[in-house]
Amino acid sequence: MAKKVVATLKKEGGVSYAKVIRAVKSDKTGAYTFKEEMVPSTLVQDTLKK
Repeated sequence: MAKKVVATLKKEGGVSYAKVIRAVKSDKTGAYTFKEEMVPSTLVQDTLKK
């Protein structure tokens, strides 16, 4: 299972955001790449379940 990292960022405009970083394994080469997403803090768990 790939490692998942979540960093909580400061509030801007009343909404708190988090940066979610996931390691994704390539089917072709087997190498790992990192996918970064900015999501509202309330949706972090839903994003990680994908």
